[in-house]
Amino acid sequence: MGILKEFKAFAMKGNVVDMAVGIIIGAAFGKIVTSLVNDVIMPPIGVLVGGVNFTDLSITIKEAVGDAAAVTINYGNFIQVIFDFLIIAAAIFALVKVMNSMKRKEEESPSAPPAPSKEEVLLSEIRDILKSK
Repeated sequence: MGILKEFKAFAMKGNVVDMAVGIIIGAAFGKIVTSLVNDVIMPPIGVLVGGVNFTDLSITIKEAVGDAAAVTINYGNFIQVIFDFLIIAAAIFALVKVMNSMKRKEEESPSAPPAPSKEEVLLSEIRDILKSK
């Protein structure tokens, strides 16, 4: 039973749960970016370069023979993945930049000085009494 309790304590720590949520949201965000690249960005780029579908671009090293499939280098798919990465990197950069600017605003906002402690107030009163004598 000790191992089960220890695992439960580990799994329920805030960092582990936060990491799991981040991974799930990251996977969903990856799907959105992939759709954005494949369905919105790449078709106009394909039209600009003569109607080429990037995922179909490949170099055939060895033609298909009988039941053996052709050996190809699919560099078009690699180009597609690079576009996905660049868009994800730009989005994360923008998010971090916004978060940093918000953090700076919090640090720059003037906060009221803390109220003096009881000891400081008492010492100030004693000082003032001694000055008046």
